[in-house]
Amino acid sequence: MQLSGSPNTSKKYLFSKGVDEFFSDINKAYLFTITFFKQALTRPFHFREIINQSFEVGLKSLSLITLTGFIIGVVFTKQSRPSLESFGATSWLPSLIGIAIVKALGPLVTALICSGKVGSSIGAELGSMKVTEQIDAMEVSAINPFKYLVVTRVWATMIMIPILSLYCSFVGLLGSYVNVHSEEATSFINFYKNAFSTITFTDLFSSVIKSIVFGFTIGIVGCYKGFHATQGTRGVGRAANQAVVLSMFLVFIEEIVIVQIANWFRNY
Repeated sequence: MQLSGSPNTSKKYLFSKGVDEFFSDINKAYLFTITFFKQALTRPFHFREIINQSFEVGLKSLSLITLTGFIIGVVFTKQSRPSLESFGATSWLPSLIGIAIVKALGPLVTALICSGKVGSSIGAELGSMKVTEQIDAMEVSAINPFKYLVVTRVWATMIMIPILSLYCSFVGLLGSYVNVHSEEATSFINFYKNAFSTITFTDLFSSVIKSIVFGFTIGIVGCYKGFHATQGTRGVGRAANQAVVLSMFLVFIEEIVIVQIANWFRNY
């Protein structure tokens, strides 16, 4: 017979508490997301704040996206060349790079970079506003903090991340062109013509839709973690860290699901 204060009883209590907190967090996230959809298409729209947040998401991430996209294009081309040379198919290199970057690497790399830079920024900003009671002060001032803080930021990520994704794909192809041109003196127009010869409208459409979904995920996760931050400055750091980790995890899951759905459409 075990006493109520025994180690086994304590472990069971902690496990039960952890399970309860997990499902409670899922329910809060679900209600948070439903609230966004309810308020995203209703007045007021706060267009100026959406533009400001788009500037924060887009322009301030541009240099990092440019550098990363260019390096990916160069490295992926260098890694792919030996395999194609062994089959005497180096002429397929632009098409291979175009398919890989436009369909997969461009949106995914952009989403991962923005998860780290934008997601953490949103989580930390809203978290600090939460723990310093600035959000409560907005409610007293008759301003809807959810619409002004959350809806505008999610709209900004949904708008800017697809644009950044297309830009990253273009820069990645530019890096690939630099490598191909140094080896084979291929013209710029001929390279891009071959790169896009095997890319269909379905590929571009699925890439844009994928980027929009990634943008929504990054925005909503960062806002949710920041909006529910607790325990002062320590909670702000935890909110920023959780926003990055969770958004990256969800981006990988969504990548798998969207690729499978796109393949079903191609088969039909």
